Amino acid sequence: MAALTPIEPKPFSFVGPVMAGVGGFMGLLVGIANDAGLIGLIVGAALLAGVAFVFTQMWRQEKTAKWILIAGFGLGGFLMGGVSAAIMGLLFGWFVGWFLFWIAEGRYRAKLVPYLTAGQVLWHYAFRVICGAIFIFLITPIIVVMPLSFNAEDFFTFTPEMLRLDPEGYSLKHYRDFLTNSEWTGAVWNSVKIAPVATLISVSLGTLAAIGLSQSHVPGKRTIMAILISPMIVPLIISATGMYFFYSSIGIQGTYWGIVLAHAVLGIPFVIITVTATLVSFDNSLTRAAANMGADPVTTFFRVQMPLILPGVISGGLFAFITSFDEVVVVIFLGSAEWQTLPWQMFTGLREQISPTILAAATILVAISIGLLSTVEILRRRSERLRGMSPS
Repeated sequence: MAALTPIEPKPFSFVGPVMAGVGGFMGLLVGIANDAGLIGLIVGAALLAGVAFVFTQMWRQEKTAKWILIAGFGLGGFLMGGVSAAIMGLLFGWFVGWFLFWIAEGRYRAKLVPYLTAGQVLWHYAFRVICGAIFIFLITPIIVVMPLSFNAEDFFTFTPEMLRLDPEGYSLKHYRDFLTNSEWTGAVWNSVKIAPVATLISVSLGTLAAIGLSQSHVPGKRTIMAILISPMIVPLIISATGMYFFYSSIGIQGTYWGIVLAHAVLGIPFVIITVTATLVSFDNSLTRAAANMGADPVTTFFRVQMPLILPGVISGGLFAFITSFDEVVVVIFLGSAEWQTLPWQMFTGLREQISPTILAAATILVAISIGLLSTVEILRRRSERLRGMSPS
């Protein structure tokens, strides 16, 4: 792809401070981890400023410089912290080499229109850095949990063996405990028994509610919609308290159907929102045509409407399933020892005995959630293609 803006090398008066800023930030992070934040800031800024001076003013050989930086930071990481630190050093060396020449050669402006001011260019990349930082902040706890679930010891921390990538530091014993311990397997089976039924009820009622609210003649649609999606907005502890007193009065608190109905109530708002969003692009003339041809409302729904809104229905069902499978607050209020679900077992394990088996269970739940959310995204894209909103 041709550059939108001609690129030209930048002076060291620009490259040096930028690299010093990046180095200072990285050094600050490393320094804080070692209780020496100020020293890390100074050393990091000086190091990358020096690197920028050497490879832009004294020896401007891009390819060779990149390999030198990768090897240098990799070797430094190995000497400081072993194999794991060496891998981090290699990645950091690659980033420094790429970023240095991306700035020094002016490539950061290649794909931007030429009339942007310096402030606009700065905000263009600052916005992406902020979004990336937020993403890293949100994803880091998940990334940390996964390797910890393979810890050979009964600790919630990275052992020296794990940091050295020593095979002796890793084990599947926590997954074996999860799959063989009757407390964990019983909780899993309870969740499997509850979530699909709650999802089925949520999808049935939520789809009907969304279709009803999509009709123009329904009075008070906004008020009804606000009430129906309130379980998603109201703090869960308040909903759980209300459900506890109501279900106790009718005698289903602590029973299977009490938990199923409670989870169905929590899942219905997701179904309503996704199906309503799908119905926005639905052509109501199709239902009128079906009625003119003699089809009854039930036949019209299953033969005309349902195929077109199916992606929204399935997406809402997946969200309802995830909500039921991961929910812990309501089940603590409404559940019993007989119907202890997987999230409740994890909460109990954290409170009574700190065991990395909880991390193994969390990793499995994360994998299930990723799979379901990926399915939702695939269905969303399919729905857009069917409506002609996406070219591919």
